[in-house]
Order: sequence, then structure tokens, then C-alpha cells
Amino acid sequence: MRPGRASGNPRRTASRSPGDTPTDDEDTGAAMTPLVPGGNTPLPHGPVSLRVPGPFDLSALVTDDTGKVTGDGDFVFYNQPAAPGVRLHDGVLTVDPARLRAGASRVTLAVSPADPGTPLGRLPAPALSVTGDGQGVLARFAPPRPTHETVLLLAEIYRRDGGWKLRALGQGYADGLAGIARDFGVDVLDEGTGAGVDVSDPLAETVNSARSRGGAPPVAVDPRLTAAARSHAASMAAQGRLAAEGADGVSVFQRVTGNGYAYLRIAEQLVSGPRTPAEFVDYCLGDAEARQPFRDPALTAVGIAQSVDARSGTTYWTALWASPFSESGLTRTAAEVVALTNAERASAGLPPLADDRLLGVAAQAHSADMVARDFYAHTSPEGRQPWDRAAAAGCGHRGIGENIACGQRSPAEVVRGWMNSPGHRANILDPGFTHIGIGFVGGGRAGTYWTQLFGLSR
Repeated sequence: MRPGRASGNPRRTASRSPGDTPTDDEDTGAAMTPLVPGGNTPLPHGPVSLRVPGPFDLSALVTDDTGKVTGDGDFVFYNQPAAPGVRLHDGVLTVDPARLRAGASRVTLAVSPADPGTPLGRLPAPALSVTGDGQGVLARFAPPRPTHETVLLLAEIYRRDGGWKLRALGQGYADGLAGIARDFGVDVLDEGTGAGVDVSDPLAETVNSARSRGGAPPVAVDPRLTAAARSHAASMAAQGRLAAEGADGVSVFQRVTGNGYAYLRIAEQLVSGPRTPAEFVDYCLGDAEARQPFRDPALTAVGIAQSVDARSGTTYWTALWASPFSESGLTRTAAEVVALTNAERASAGLPPLADDRLLGVAAQAHSADMVARDFYAHTSPEGRQPWDRAAAAGCGHRGIGENIACGQRSPAEVVRGWMNSPGHRANILDPGFTHIGIGFVGGGRAGTYWTQLFGLSR
């Protein structure tokens, strides 16, 4: 596993005025133009048209409340340009929610390069515009620029409280439309990767038997984790060495999120040498660090693959264990960081910090930005500082401090790392700070990105 990193920031105590950047509220359904990832806006009655100018193809998946299609006819793309209520014509996708098939509650829009196999990062950033019949532009969405992904879930139209809304997504996949189609339940021909062998299913019984002996519940094989493991094992075999990043610069964690899997916890095992699945499991169980995922009850999904270096005959293994992302899980993770931070303050005789929603919004946005734009710093690429981000989120605190970290796999690990660093410890134990907000995102080059934002009383 990669060691974690952390960075503290000098505090700024000059007064700041609240920013005027709007935020989206799922309950109020406030319209937002442009949208940000996760933002939503209500749609008027009648059809809407979705456009993404440039060298792109659009496609759509019609699903019910389970998130799955009822058949291949629910997949609208260039070779199948129509379904009830959905039509693709001249690069424009038109959706009429009132005419969707019975039981349909969601239409998900995907964008991919017109030239199959071209990474989206080599093209202009896709920009979605949504127009209503005779009503002009209803919403725009420009997601963070993709890198190695070959398809992007751009937005979804979904039913809520008797009406319909549009939500911005920006979720990337590295294995093209076939990967998205499989996740939504469409039967597609598996063309394979030409390298890397999926051994998740044959190993599942052995893995779960070992977990049972250690008191952990069984894990389920996830095809997205398996695809990422297969790709990374093949990359290591091509390089002839164990590595968290491939020769293309893509990390094993970026392969996971690139295949559409969002996580709260992640553990990776990168191993070379064992020739059979049984040997691989025996090796892992015989190593103190490698056996940890077998005993971690928080990890509920797994994907395992192997690939052989044809030059040396060495077998390379990638096993990916994860706990999937959920909003409730993110809330619990942030609350645990706050509780551990306040426990450190209590030990020093200091009052607890109050959990501040707006500081949390700013902290979460910064963690997401570091993942999306592949940087690790207090200063964003365009020069925005922690106090700028806090003000933009609407915070009115007199002063702001920030700790960031990457690579740590749990709240306990990240707080322990911050407390072992003088600069971060000073922020946590500053008697002047009164409020706190936490951000966490899984993904990126390091696997996890944490932000801890502090505020002085207004």
C-alpha cells in the first residue's frame, strides 16, 4: 500500500465576506445554471433536448427504480436510435418523460468519443446543454475534464415527487459503453482485454471461507472491481514489475473509479510469484499486511485478476477490496473524523469543534477537485486558497485553517497522521478555532483525499 501524505496550511485570520456561489439542495430543487456535479434542477412538462457539441456520441439508458434496464431495447445509441420517449437524431437526444415505457423512472445520458477507443482526455471537454420545447436553455453542465476515461455518465433525468428533474453526474468509465451497459443490465458480447485473467469467481469461495474463519462477513464479486484488477494486472505484467501506477501513468485507484466504482474504503493487494489462485490466497494469508482485507468487515466487495509476463513467466496479481460509496457512509466517515479530532482536543483540555455544514461543503469540494484534476495542494490550479473556497461556500468565519492528506485508508489513520505532524497538530489544537468541516473522496492517484477545514467564530 502507498504511504499516506499530509499537508497543513498557514492560517489566515483576516475577515472575509461570504461568497455568492449558489449551492444545490435536493429538497428545494432549486434551478441551477450552470450545474455542478451532483447538482439538480426541475424540468418543465414536455420534451427536452440534450446536446454535447464536438466529436462525441450520445447514448441513453432507460431504467426503473432498480437502476437496471428491462431489456436491450432500453439502450439508445447510434445503432439503436429510439425507444419509447427517447430519440437520438443528428447528435441530439430528445427525452419526453411522459412517453417513456411503463415503469421507467430514469434516463441516464452517456457521452463517448465519436472515434471509439480515444480517451476523452484527448478531446475538448464535453459540455452539455439542455433545452426545453420553446423555452430556450434550461441548464448547462461542464464536468471536470476527463483523463483516461473513454465514456462519461453525464447526467440523468429522474422522477421525483410527481415531477421530473435533471441531475449532473460526471462519472467516468475506462472500458467504454460495454462497461456501462453491463452495469445497467444490458447483455453485451464480452470482447475481453487480451491480457489479464479474471479469477474472482473461482476464488470467491476460498476468500469467503478465509474471511469466515477470521470472523468477517462474506464479500461479493463486483465486475467493475474485477475489470480494474484485470487491467492493472495486465499493466504490471507488461512492465515486468509490481507498481501502483501503469506505464500510462494511471494508478490502480484511477482504474477503479474509471470503471464506474465509487468507494468509501479501498484495499489493494499487488503480488507477483504465485502461479495458482490457491497459492495466491496462501501467500496473502501468510503475510501480516496482505491478510488484513480478509479480516476487515467494512470491505464488502472484491475483484481479483492475474496476468503473466510472457518474457519471464512471472504471474502478477491484483486484488481490489472495497466498501462502496453511499451518502450515509460519507456522513459517518466525516462524523468519525470530527469525533476523533475532538477527542484529541479534549485530551489537551480544549473545547470541541462544532460540525459546520458550509465548511463541510467547501472541504468536500476541495477533496473532489484534487481527485478530478489530479493535484494535491492547498492552492488550486487557478490559485484559489482555503479561505477563498470557504467564502465561496457561504462561510462567514473570521479565520480559516486547513489540513489535507492523501493515501490514508480510515478516519483513525488520517487523524493519527495529522497529530504526528507539528503543523497539522497545531491546527487541530488551536484554541481559537470553533468550527470544523470534513471532506473525503476516494479515487485519484493516491486512492483517498481528505480535507479538514477549520473556522474561527464569526
